[in-house]
Amino acid sequence: MRLRGDLTLRKIGNEYMIVEPGKDMVDLSKVYSLNKTAAFLWNELQGRDFSEDDVAEILIEEYGLTPRTAYIDGTKMLQHFKAEKLIR
Repeated sequence: MRLRGDLTLRKIGNEYMIVEPGKDMVDLSKVYSLNKTAAFLWNELQGRDFSEDDVAEILIEEYGLTPRTAYIDGTKMLQHFKAEKLIR
């Protein structure tokens, strides 16, 4: 898996957002809001190929989660990213 390279995460105030670019302008109907953990993972995964196991390992290292919890939580996040077409 790989995150879409045409998307950029922005921090605006205390919010993390991804705005999908349009051809001539930004399409504000396609704004994705991320929580702090999802934004952290987005930054960690940007520009590289990764698997569900990679995501779980990042969560274990950063947050001290158990392997089972990290895999479940990471898989849910990736499913959300896939549903929103944020992953290629």
